[in-house]
Amino acid sequence: MGFKTGIVGLPNVGKSTLFNALTKTAAAQAANFPFCTIEPNVGEVAVPDARLDKLAAIAGSKQIIPARMTFVDIAGLVKGASKGEGLGNQFLANIRECDAIAHVLRCFEDGDVTHVEGRVDPVEDAQVIETELMLADLESIEKRLQNIVRKVRGGDKEAVQQERLLKEALAVLEDGKPARTVEIADDDQKAWDMLQLLTTKPILYVCNVAEDEAAEGNAHSEAVRKMAEEQGAASVVISAKIEEEISQLEADEADMFLEELGLKEAGLDRMIRAGYELLDLQTYFTVGPKEARAWTIAKGTLAPQAAGVIHGDFERGFIRAETIGYDDYIAANGEQGAKETGKMRAEGKGYEVKDGDVLHFLFNS
Repeated sequence: MGFKTGIVGLPNVGKSTLFNALTKTAAAQAANFPFCTIEPNVGEVAVPDARLDKLAAIAGSKQIIPARMTFVDIAGLVKGASKGEGLGNQFLANIRECDAIAHVLRCFEDGDVTHVEGRVDPVEDAQVIETELMLADLESIEKRLQNIVRKVRGGDKEAVQQERLLKEALAVLEDGKPARTVEIADDDQKAWDMLQLLTTKPILYVCNVAEDEAAEGNAHSEAVRKMAEEQGAASVVISAKIEEEISQLEADEADMFLEELGLKEAGLDRMIRAGYELLDLQTYFTVGPKEARAWTIAKGTLAPQAAGVIHGDFERGFIRAETIGYDDYIAANGEQGAKETGKMRAEGKGYEVKDGDVLHFLFNS
């Protein structure tokens, strides 16, 4: 399991350039005019994790299989998108299918690249997109409330719960706030998620800066950072041009290039880490002579459900999980050493998997 992130933003902010860099493809046409991305491009990338390479080296694994992350390049939105302006509602539907939104904001000055609003103001751009998503949610809620009236009158419990949650969302949206600001009880979380409101999606603001500002950012990216902090969202500074150049280089050359620019890591690494934190995700590993593999799960996932990410039979027939912490695995130089030093544990159905756990599942087939 990875997660699906929709890359959104106004036209000409660098979305497609960033997508090309992240997926190392030229599938998304990057051009200096609005709506150059007509159909949403989907790309899968490997999640970089240095721990996986270390585990594979110790185990002598023939194959290394990283976790995967999906990016969806969604065409540029404009004011009025919720009413069909620009390319309209089809793109709002693409956003609905994503787990999170990477909102690319133009934080660079360049007279050769036109801005759809004729100015560079990333905070205002963010508000334009947020407003369109809120308007789309308002329209969706009003339609749903009309459609469930009869079921509510008939006492249908699911419909009554849905109506209550829709009205809570409606209240905050009418107050000019996104639906993610509603506090949801644990008992309501599943029903809330099923509403698939656009403004409940976690947001990562991606500040696209000029190449010489990639290390420190600028006044525009600082304004976005403050906005994100106030919203409880996340933000990263990235240069799409640099990422595009890096994507064409071999690993050693890319490292040297980053070092010359004063950057410790590629923007992809920062985006994924921020995305993981945003969605409360973590990684566990399965390691052996055939392969070393990383698996993505939500924080708080219990061992049987973690096993189910590999295969449903693992979850249904779960017996126990032989567990070694990542640090213990490295310190003991592998599984055998961990056994000999008492660092391998047998964990049952109630075990909450930790980030970096090396797991071997026993199950009834």
